[in-house]
Amino acid sequence: MSDTPDIRVSPVQPAWLSALLALRVADEQRAFVGAVADQLADIAHCPGSEAMAILRHDVPIGFYRIETRADSIAGRAFAQPTLGLRAFFIDQRWQGQGLGQQALAALLSDLATRHPVARQVALTVNVRNVAAIALYRRAGFVDTGELYHGGPAGPQHLLLYALPA
Repeated sequence: MSDTPDIRVSPVQPAWLSALLALRVADEQRAFVGAVADQLADIAHCPGSEAMAILRHDVPIGFYRIETRADSIAGRAFAQPTLGLRAFFIDQRWQGQGLGQQALAALLSDLATRHPVARQVALTVNVRNVAAIALYRRAGFVDTGELYHGGPAGPQHLLLYALPA
């Protein structure tokens, strides 16, 4: 048996709803990702937004959103087909075990498969969220040098990841 946890991602299924609603981040992280209930309510009003679960052995341990309209992430258009990544997090009980890196790898593989037209993924990350910035850079995201000032928690770096052609 492998020591590597079985991490995969999937569109949210109704059976996972109570487990997803129970996911939490540390108090200091809350401003960066918000609550799952708020994210799900917002998705209902955002065409092109998809709720995604991060699963470990088929149990939800994290959450994120994919935006088919990446301009909603950065407040600007992109020259090539771009997806947006929003509210990515691993539950606080599972943080610090390398699962975020594995979840990002699964997420990026999933996007390349389910959205073959997309050429890149955009996300914004708060300038104070040092751990997340490091995680995204290790996964291959590149800082554009642009700051997005539209979020409620302060300025955010705009990062891009090139999907395989």
